[in-house]
Amino acid sequence: MHRAALSEVFLTGWNEAGRDAFTVTAQLPRCHTFYVPEYGMYDPLLLCEMIRQSSTLLTHVAYQVPFGHQLSWSRLQFAVNPQAMRIEDTPADVELHVTCSDIRYHRSLPVTMSMHLEAVRNGSLLAMASVRFGSHSPAVYQRLRPGRGDIDEIFASAPKPPEPVSRSTVGRLRKQDIVLSPATEPLRWQLRVDTSHPVLFDHALDHVPGMLLLESVRQAGQAVRPSRAGAVLPVSMDVSFNHYVEFDEPCWIEAEPTDAPSSSGTRRTIRVNALQKDSFAFNATAELADIDSF
Repeated sequence: MHRAALSEVFLTGWNEAGRDAFTVTAQLPRCHTFYVPEYGMYDPLLLCEMIRQSSTLLTHVAYQVPFGHQLSWSRLQFAVNPQAMRIEDTPADVELHVTCSDIRYHRSLPVTMSMHLEAVRNGSLLAMASVRFGSHSPAVYQRLRPGRGDIDEIFASAPKPPEPVSRSTVGRLRKQDIVLSPATEPLRWQLRVDTSHPVLFDHALDHVPGMLLLESVRQAGQAVRPSRAGAVLPVSMDVSFNHYVEFDEPCWIEAEPTDAPSSSGTRRTIRVNALQKDSFAFNATAELADIDSF
């Protein structure tokens, strides 16, 4: 799972369901230190972590990609069914039905593929997602990232994070969980990267992880228009990852609301871009909902 902490592994098993088709089982915890349940609802980004783990698992065990190869997302899309996200008396047991397609091989190993996932809970559709990603051998990864070969050294030398925005701005109670810092321009923030975070940085990395970038989209949406309930639920996202976000250069998160709130005032759409070294590291569109509207 590319995780050091066993408590952060949510998958429980897998089996083959056909050619390039699989069933993965998972269990979602009823509480989590970072993916905090609000108003009795699971955090959709917890599902995204489950999706990330599923792609990692199947790449290694079903397609025999060796450990040491680096996986990188190029696109992620997901949509959740909020009514199925409610927390019950026991942890949620989830079945993920996974189909892999558009697989490109090099020397019998996949180098790029797409995965389509349907998450089912108690017979109800919980979420749908698709992810496109690549797998890079150590030699290819070094060519992609020249001068960044020593992961431990890069991780240890990452700058200290700047001061965060206020807790109320992004709906987070703990300073450590805030991933945005103030900027002088409106609707713009500096990405706050705290490498001591026990969940986002479970182990040493040489770049900012995708899950932190997804969190920046959610927090930017909250900052643009605070929720009445103090938190927003990202019910869908479409994110294109263009290049790695590095530790040693500021990354700027820019938000653009794309429409007015619905008549109920509970849903809105936002575009969020990440700018580093004068190029877009990612582009995202997200639909956000007030968490007390379900």
